[in-house]
Amino acid sequence: MELNTKGRYAVTAMAELAQAADGAALALSSIADRQVISLAYLEQIFLKLRRAGLVDSARGRAGGYRLARPASEISIAEIMTAVEEDMRMTRCGADAATCLPGRRCITHGLWNALSNHIEGFLQTVTLQQVIDGMPSSVEYPATAARAPLAGAAE
Repeated sequence: MELNTKGRYAVTAMAELAQAADGAALALSSIADRQVISLAYLEQIFLKLRRAGLVDSARGRAGGYRLARPASEISIAEIMTAVEEDMRMTRCGADAATCLPGRRCITHGLWNALSNHIEGFLQTVTLQQVIDGMPSSVEYPATAARAPLAGAAE
């Protein structure tokens, strides 16, 4: 799975809003400048975030966007879904018969399970955890018990 810019930018911009002092509204132009994101692209993303009820807009001189709910109540999966970010690892559609002409691909189950794991993980991570400095690696029992690969850097 390769996360496209829409999902990454949406999460990054939402993190910027979450860090705003006292829930102040931020102008998209300031987020675009700080994060080196096209303002036009960010406007498209925020239209979807607003429709999903994740952000509120404020008009006027101090206008901009703010979170519609506390950062601790917004999951990363919710943000990804709002901007229509695909979290599937397969090229297959929901119907397994679409993997290959008339049949399911041999690795469909593996990639589908991985997709479900990724989506489940993103549902458990909140925007607040991200801005609080969530560790970049998370140990899972299955990987923690495994010996390092031969020749792997430690």
